[in-house]
Amino acid sequence: MANGTFDLDLFVIGGGSGGVRAARIAAGHGARVELAEAYRMGGTCVIRGCVPKKLFVYASRFADDFAESAGFGWQVDGVRFDWPALREAKDKEIARLEAAYQRTLGNAGVTTLATRAEIVDPHTVRLADGSLRTARYILVATGGWPSRPGFPGADLALNSNDIFDLPALPTTLIIQGGGYIAVEFACLMHRLGVRVILVYRGEQILRGFDTEIRERLATSMAASGIEVLTGTDITSIIATASGQRAVSLTSGETREVDAILAATGRAPNTAGLGLEKAGVALNAAGAIVVDERSQTTTPSIYAVGDVTNRINLTPVAIREGHAFADSIFGKRQWTADHSNVPSAIFSTPEIGTVGLSEEAARKSHPSIDIYKTSFRSMRATLSGSQERIFMKLVVDGETDRVLGAHMLGEGAGEAAQYLAIPIKMKATKADFDSVMPVHPTMAEEFVTMRTKAT
Repeated sequence: MANGTFDLDLFVIGGGSGGVRAARIAAGHGARVELAEAYRMGGTCVIRGCVPKKLFVYASRFADDFAESAGFGWQVDGVRFDWPALREAKDKEIARLEAAYQRTLGNAGVTTLATRAEIVDPHTVRLADGSLRTARYILVATGGWPSRPGFPGADLALNSNDIFDLPALPTTLIIQGGGYIAVEFACLMHRLGVRVILVYRGEQILRGFDTEIRERLATSMAASGIEVLTGTDITSIIATASGQRAVSLTSGETREVDAILAATGRAPNTAGLGLEKAGVALNAAGAIVVDERSQTTTPSIYAVGDVTNRINLTPVAIREGHAFADSIFGKRQWTADHSNVPSAIFSTPEIGTVGLSEEAARKSHPSIDIYKTSFRSMRATLSGSQERIFMKLVVDGETDRVLGAHMLGEGAGEAAQYLAIPIKMKATKADFDSVMPVHPTMAEEFVTMRTKAT
């Protein structure tokens, strides 16, 4: 800092979705912005999360498509899957997206630095080469990092970063965990030909989601051939002489498999950032404490995205970053709204959900009405699939307002996005009923459910 001025208006640490959006919008408002990213531009979502995961999900679902196409007259002989080809295609797409991020920032006037940055004080950061930058504001957007279990031999397990770049597919795979990542990889790896065992210490997968959705997905996964062991955890892993992994379970069993994926969650990526020295408070989980404006306990330092451990979804980080930049540099005060955020789990079948689960609604509302339906899709009548679609609406019994919508089945993620609009607008069940259905579609069931569940 010289003569009371700063080198920059904003220094962003982290080149993921939230940091990139904040940097670009701030620069668009005329701010002098630099952004440091120690690994690759794009962050968790683009490099090792949503994007490669969804590409793998698409690849895995062709297995069902090929099998079911026979019912529609297709003959598909000699089909085989090439893992290296998928991995190479995934890498090519990620490289394209990373380059697009770089171009977008450059075109906006943001200077990007391929280096690690550490906070020295409320207005200063130190780069890996020892050079310093001063900024009126610092934004931390470093995301999360896979948590490592504490049992003996945990270093022999893969994490959710490693799984995308395996040189070859394992024949057998144990997945530890019951959240998004564990469930999605169990489904996709199974369809790519891997024998999958899902081990989860809780009583049912996907804690926090609507109970019926959780139970129905678990049943579907088991019916497809995935071994789901709930109420079970890993106690140790040992490398065997044959190169396999001997996995000891709390049930007393030992399973020998080719690989283990520890998908037990992600922790805020705050280690080594110098936050404590700058007076930035962290909570018990290591997340940066922020207010509704994403401001930390140090007024000049803000944080957005998974590093704050609010709602760990890419669109949320983007919205938080945009709100920060507009509010600080664009003279437009607004905050990201964290209510009724839609989400999807790209299991097969997939889940789409928005608003309150039945259990949460019963705790917060005196009267609740439930509408639900379960059916086989029109496609299944010829394909032979026994998979059932499940839909559910949670309605306030006093006001008729739709509080939540949940779906299990093909296109559920897309449905959640559409349903989030009327739910955000406080639509009533009568509003849903008044909509003319599109026939024949699965989505029409959301506006034709008339009978309350008993």
